[in-house]
Amino acid sequence: MWLTSALALAAAGLLGLLLAVLPGRLRPLALADLAFLVRAWRCRRRLLHGKAGALSLAQRFGRLCRARPQRVFLRFEERSFTYGQAERQSNRVANALLRLPDGQPPLLPGQTVALLVGNEPTFIWAWIGLAKLGVVPAFLGTALRRGALLHCVRTCGARAVLVAHELFEAVEPILSSLEEMGVAVWVLGKGPYPPHVTGLQDLLEKASEEPVPFELSTPGSLSDTCLYIFTSGTTGLPKAARISHLKSIMCLGFYQLVGASRSDVIYVALPLYHMAGSLLGVIGTLGLGATCVLKKKFSASQFWPDCRRHHVTIFQYIGELCRYLVNQPQSPSDREHTLRMAVGSGLRPDVWREFLRRFGNLTIVETYGMTEGSVSLFNYTGAVGAVGRASWLYKKFVPFELVRYDVLRGAPFRDKAGRCQRVKRGEPGLLISPVTPQTPFQGYAGGRELSESKLLHGVFANRDTYFNTGDLMVQDKCGFVSFWDRTGDTFRWKGENVATTEVGEILGSLDSLLEVTVYGVTVPGHEGRAGMATVVLKPGQEFDGDQVYTHVVELLPPFARPRFLRIQEHLELTDTFKQKKVRLADEGFNPTLISDPLFFLDDAAKSYVPLTHGVWEGIAAGHVRL
Repeated sequence: MWLTSALALAAAGLLGLLLAVLPGRLRPLALADLAFLVRAWRCRRRLLHGKAGALSLAQRFGRLCRARPQRVFLRFEERSFTYGQAERQSNRVANALLRLPDGQPPLLPGQTVALLVGNEPTFIWAWIGLAKLGVVPAFLGTALRRGALLHCVRTCGARAVLVAHELFEAVEPILSSLEEMGVAVWVLGKGPYPPHVTGLQDLLEKASEEPVPFELSTPGSLSDTCLYIFTSGTTGLPKAARISHLKSIMCLGFYQLVGASRSDVIYVALPLYHMAGSLLGVIGTLGLGATCVLKKKFSASQFWPDCRRHHVTIFQYIGELCRYLVNQPQSPSDREHTLRMAVGSGLRPDVWREFLRRFGNLTIVETYGMTEGSVSLFNYTGAVGAVGRASWLYKKFVPFELVRYDVLRGAPFRDKAGRCQRVKRGEPGLLISPVTPQTPFQGYAGGRELSESKLLHGVFANRDTYFNTGDLMVQDKCGFVSFWDRTGDTFRWKGENVATTEVGEILGSLDSLLEVTVYGVTVPGHEGRAGMATVVLKPGQEFDGDQVYTHVVELLPPFARPRFLRIQEHLELTDTFKQKKVRLADEGFNPTLISDPLFFLDDAAKSYVPLTHGVWEGIAAGHVRL
């Protein structure tokens, strides 16, 4: 995934020789490249060589927990769990699921179970318990409801849904559909529950804490699917990305790569149903033998008190969380903490600088990666604004290219021969990575067309294939790579990808709307883009802000709800009848510049209310919360 050992050592030796001839100003960067290369080689060697090389993630979990049974693995609210307790709790889940009530077919290795649990220790016990049975967990977003939730269960081919008692209300409206699909529903609670729903509390209380048979969790190959993580793509509804055993195992080394150690205390407030929270946060902590402080939900007001209370040394972030923190009122105790490092992605340069000014000169390691992609970047030198550093040497092991991209066509430029064109240093380009046996693309569950939509063929040669990340990047002359923008119909808001196709389809299902186009707009002082929709009303219809609000709140998660609406008499189309979004996005939501009626999603009023000049000025000044 990152390196091959022999080539890495040879390259490291070559780099060492080059240090003697490099100009003085470039030597610190070359030394940083060398240090990261050596760290990555050691990490890969530790994870993939020797007797442990063929073990699955579940098997490694048990082995690592048994090696340090008394050490604290997890802190959650007022409770702490040692590594030994984590192993026993996951064994209890596995044993309970081996003894399902009569009439239910047994769980078999290779089957899929959808997991709908929030940020709590039970998520980890259930995840690893399923994995110890050789079952493939599929992580469901806790904000999914009705059609989107049913789509995810169907897409991953789930045999059952394992749901927390607190989230059963999300599943209850689709019980009849799940029964028709032959999907069982198991609740981590006592009940009572409706017919055909199994409460697992009694089984869990009686279940053994001894390990289940080892061979159940032995994969046929490390390239087999270990779990599914849903990711919103340009096709609309969430897609189930296949995560291989190899990729999961390599995440054990994530924190080692960035320079963490066993003595660190790592703060994780990101959703566990995303890769950043589960595989990087929890599994990265496991790989170190460190302690994870898990939060049910991020709170800017509780963050620093939590850090002081638990002696947190590492914070795993997305950029929006850091913005929340710097927007908190300044305090004399801002620098009274033990935090030494922040690791994550999406940190805006201005927030980055303010974070360091406010809270001290700690190390920030900005990274880049995709759930389903093979390219990963690490800014291990701390250069403000860069998502990673890609020296000529790094690209030998993590190959990628930046190619010219046509925003209007929504595709890479091709020359007369049909080949893509690499960009020059300093020029934005679409980030793509080669698909090879060494850098595979596992694809998505479901139809082949889902995976094919992310691939580019004949990029530089007749039979080559590249993975399209959908991200525009810029690389400067020193090798630093910076994020530029999202392409196509997807943008990021609140740390989540928002697929405009899905939002448009849901809005368009309202009887009063004739046409809908959805896009992202920049908002002063905010990361990413907020959702905005331009709509055309059906003849004779009037805009009903209460109705639209109720519709989007019921059917869309908070991050996907359009914050702004614009009403037009008709939508402008291209010659090929595609909606023109670029101009709309550029015009934004400023009522001074736009004569069309504008509306703003007001949660307090539970309605879309007119977007006045006063409201716009409050948003621009940061006084109105989005």
